[in-house]
Amino acid sequence: MKYLLILLSFILALPSFSQNLPAGDDAFGTKKYDQFEKPKSCYSCHVDIYMQWEQAMMSQSYTHHWDEIEYFDLAVAHAEKDPSFKGPVDGCNGCHAPLSYLAGDVPPPRPEEGSRANEGVSCDLCHTIVGIDTDDDYPYNYSYISDPGRVKYGTKPGLESPHHDTKQLDIYGEAEYCGNCHNEKSPFGIWVKSTQIEWSEGPYGKDGVPCHVCHMPKAWGRNAKMADEDMVAQHLFHGAHDPGKVAGAIELRMHPDIREVEYDESVIISVQLFNGKAGHKIPTGSVEDRILWLHVTAVDADGKEYHLPVDKKGFDGEEYTIAADVLAYVDMGIPKGIADFKGVQRDGVPVGDRIFRMPYFDPNGVMTIMQWNTASLGVDYRIGPRETKIETFTWYLPDDIALGRVTFKAELNYQKLIKPVADFLSVPEDESEIMPVNTATTWIEVYD
Repeated sequence: MKYLLILLSFILALPSFSQNLPAGDDAFGTKKYDQFEKPKSCYSCHVDIYMQWEQAMMSQSYTHHWDEIEYFDLAVAHAEKDPSFKGPVDGCNGCHAPLSYLAGDVPPPRPEEGSRANEGVSCDLCHTIVGIDTDDDYPYNYSYISDPGRVKYGTKPGLESPHHDTKQLDIYGEAEYCGNCHNEKSPFGIWVKSTQIEWSEGPYGKDGVPCHVCHMPKAWGRNAKMADEDMVAQHLFHGAHDPGKVAGAIELRMHPDIREVEYDESVIISVQLFNGKAGHKIPTGSVEDRILWLHVTAVDADGKEYHLPVDKKGFDGEEYTIAADVLAYVDMGIPKGIADFKGVQRDGVPVGDRIFRMPYFDPNGVMTIMQWNTASLGVDYRIGPRETKIETFTWYLPDDIALGRVTFKAELNYQKLIKPVADFLSVPEDESEIMPVNTATTWIEVYD
C-alpha cells in the first residue's frame, strides 16, 4: 500500500504535458486570453526581469515595425490572394503573437489597437510551457505545449510564492526549448530558420553549451523581491538586433602577400574572418532579410581611394555571394498587387563585395524575402561557429598610383534588412541602417 501511495503521488506531481495537451497547429484556438497573466502582473515581484524583457525583442515580437509590415503588407496580403498560404501565415502568430494564436484570434488586431497580441512572447507564455511535441529530429514551428495556470515552470527547484507556485523542468535549460520558434519550416518543407539546428550541429552543441549561456547570461542577484540571492539568468535576449552583440562577433585580420610592390605590379590582400563568439552561423535566423558583407578599400599616399572587388572562388551558387547590380524579390509584387513587377535591387551594397548569406528562392527560382514562399535554398555561404573563412583581393596597381604607402581597410558590415527592400516597403530606416561588425587594416609600400 505504501508503494502504491508513493506511485500515486509521483503521478499527480508530473507536469501536465502527460495529459497529451495540443501543440503546434493543433493548439490553435484551444486557449483563452484570460488564461494567461499579463506581463505587468509579473512586474510587482520580478522588477529587473520584467524591465529587461520589456526592452528585448521578445516583448516586441508582434509590435516591431518590420514585423508588422512584413506580416500585414506581405504575408496576410499574399494569403488573401492565394488561400493556400492562409494556414502558414496564421502560423506566424504561433511565435510572434502566441497568445493570439492559442486563442484563435488571427490575424490579430494591428498593434495600434492595443490588443493582447501586443504582449508578444510574454512571461506567462514562456513559463507555462511544459513540453515540446515534434515528429522531426528538431523542434520547430511553435511546437511548444502550453499549460497556463498557477504553476510556473523554470530551471530552479519548486518554490511557493503568494502569487504562484514554481516547478523545475529540464527543458528550460536546453537549447531545444529555443528551437520551438528559432527553427522554422516553410510550407514547402524548407528550413527557413535553423538557429538551434546550427547550434546542435556545431561545436557548442557538442560541448553542451546551450543558447541561454550567451543570450541569458547569469549574474548574482535576486530574481524576485522576496527571493534569496543566487545566480539569476538575465532576460536580455540580445542578438541580431543588438549593436553590442553584433559588434566584434566576427574577428578580422588581413595582410598582403608582399610589403614592397613596384608601381606596375600587383598585390594579393588576404582577409581572415573568424566566428569566435556565436554558437550558430552568422547571419542566422531570418537569413532572407539579413545581409553581411565585406568591403575592402585602398588609399594611396595622395589620399586617393580605390575599391577592391573580391576574388571569385568558383563554387556553385557563388554569384549570389558577390554583390551585383541585379534585381530580385519579384514575388513581392503578388501581395502588393503590382502586375509585371520586376523586383528591386538584390543587394544594395557596393558591387563586387563578398556577401555571407544563404539565398532563399521562391517556386520560380527567384530570390525571395518572403519565407513562407520559400521553395528552395541556395548555397550556404555563412560563417559557422568557430569557422574561419579567407577571402582574397587581387589588386593590379592603377597607372596613376602615388608612390609611397598604401593603406588597406577591410570593413565587415551588417544590415538587419536589405536596404532596397526596406526602401520599397517604407520600413523605418533604423531597420536597414549599417551596423559595423569589425574592421582590419594593413599596408604596402609602392616604389618606382
